[in-house]
Amino acid sequence: MPGIVVGYDGSENAEYALRWAMQRAVAEHLPLTVLTVNEVAMNPYTGQPSVIAEDAVMLGKARQAAVDVVAKVSGDLGSPPAVSVSAVSGLAGEELILASRDAEMLVIGSRGEREFPALRVSEVATKVAHYSSCPIVIVPPAR
Repeated sequence: MPGIVVGYDGSENAEYALRWAMQRAVAEHLPLTVLTVNEVAMNPYTGQPSVIAEDAVMLGKARQAAVDVVAKVSGDLGSPPAVSVSAVSGLAGEELILASRDAEMLVIGSRGEREFPALRVSEVATKVAHYSSCPIVIVPPAR
């Protein structure tokens, strides 16, 4: 995933991160990949994601939500960058770290859909910040 990769989980903070990443992609003339992860359970024996057939439905919904928000934000920007949407089932932190290997920049929100409001930075954002292979931008929530 060359260019900028932005994580999207359906949260309001992820939409702010997407908006920031789209503006940056336009300014830098870079392609943008929106990565949405259908979070699945981790196998307690292997430590790997346990993907089951029923996850395909959730993956489709997550992808469609990302496509919809990209269209919304693109309409607000006027001249959006080249955007592709990628949806995978797995563990969000691991998938974002994997995507960072080929990216020029990784953008994520500081808190996700299921985080506690009092947290300043989520567990996923902290993990990605420690293990990312490229520069990372953590976008805070709007005030």
